[in-house]
Amino acid sequence: MKNFALIGIAGYVAPRHLRAIKDTGNTLVAALDKFDSVGVIDSYFSKADFFVEFERFDRHIEKLKRQQNIQLDYVSICTPNYLHDAHIRMALRRNADAICEKPLVLNPWNIDALEAIEKESNNKINTILQLRLHPSIIALKQKIDSENKKEKYDVDLTYITSRGNWYHISWKGDESKSGGIATNIGVHFYDMLSWIFGEVQQNKVHVRQKDKASGYLEFEKARVRWYLSIDENSLPKVIQQKQQRTYRSITIDGKEIEFSDGFTDLHTKSYQEILKGKGFGLVDVKPSIEIVHDIRNFDLVTDGEKHPLIK
Repeated sequence: MKNFALIGIAGYVAPRHLRAIKDTGNTLVAALDKFDSVGVIDSYFSKADFFVEFERFDRHIEKLKRQQNIQLDYVSICTPNYLHDAHIRMALRRNADAICEKPLVLNPWNIDALEAIEKESNNKINTILQLRLHPSIIALKQKIDSENKKEKYDVDLTYITSRGNWYHISWKGDESKSGGIATNIGVHFYDMLSWIFGEVQQNKVHVRQKDKASGYLEFEKARVRWYLSIDENSLPKVIQQKQQRTYRSITIDGKEIEFSDGFTDLHTKSYQEILKGKGFGLVDVKPSIEIVHDIRNFDLVTDGEKHPLIK
């Protein structure tokens, strides 16, 4: 049984980590969040100690080690994006491995710094790249690899997930904290695309607004037109009529790739792999962080293939 701490336990994604810790037969010894609406913890680890101040949380971890000989094995990080870097460093200082939600960090140079710190420690930095564990995505990669097609695939990626006014008031609406739309809701898609289709050769941005972004990515094996939005008005009419608030679509050479299901246990699968020493690390995550950094900083252009929703 491994000992876990969890930072950001009041967040949206934290219950998936709590379930993964429990389902893999491990225990949560301490949790931290500035917000105290964390009753969900009772469904998983009611005896875990909870803190709202980092200093007391950090002191408690130290006391567990010195007074009870309880050493942390992992720190799970579910905090706002801009805090990931600092909390990963804290985990390694406590001689624990880090398990961090996406995006691991906001900028490529943050990864370079973490690589140096990881090498100095005996611990590992893991990130959640759950789409790499989705059965449909694994099957797609195997298919692409086996076809060895000479021409590039034509891919359209569309992801619209409606958010209310609260989004823009929260840290997610602050680009300096979230990295903007492409980083916050799209980074795992970019990871999936680079994993399947190879290195990026072109990156053009056509739209970059607070609630939507769109552009063109060319990989070794694919030309990708992508569109991301949190604006419910972006939803196709047929989806609006069904009163659905999310639309996810990937087409390859005009054929729809279905992967709407199969998401419920991907965090548990991620933890299982991490516990085997097969988690996704800094090398794996770097291409997608470079993509979103460039999307955030490149000048807008008018040339190149545009996604159908912005034509």
